[in-house]
Amino acid sequence: MGTAAGTGFDTEALRRGIEEQNASTLLSLYADDAELRVVDRNTQPSSPKVMHGRDEISTFLDDVYSRDMTHQLDNCVVQGDRLAFSESCEYPDGVRVLAESMVSLREGKITEQTLIQAWDE
Repeated sequence: MGTAAGTGFDTEALRRGIEEQNASTLLSLYADDAELRVVDRNTQPSSPKVMHGRDEISTFLDDVYSRDMTHQLDNCVVQGDRLAFSESCEYPDGVRVLAESMVSLREGKITEQTLIQAWDE
């Protein structure tokens, strides 16, 4: 991967952060004023979990990437000031999670992200 031409976004850092479960690496990809919206079975579209700024996003990333599970970046597409990526995860008991993100970029940093995730049930 590497840096996406014209965007300044470091797709290799995204891959490393996800697959090495490094929340600090991932946090470095966010702008100070970023917003992250999460939609899942607990926070549905009419009432998503919304985090503002790197401090709130850091707490979320620390929680997710400290869990005993594997993470893999499956797909990543950057076009202009937009990024989309898929992440697959698995807990030791075999429960799988799929997460899809649509992202807005500014000067190579994430400014807005909507993450939709689903678990095996």
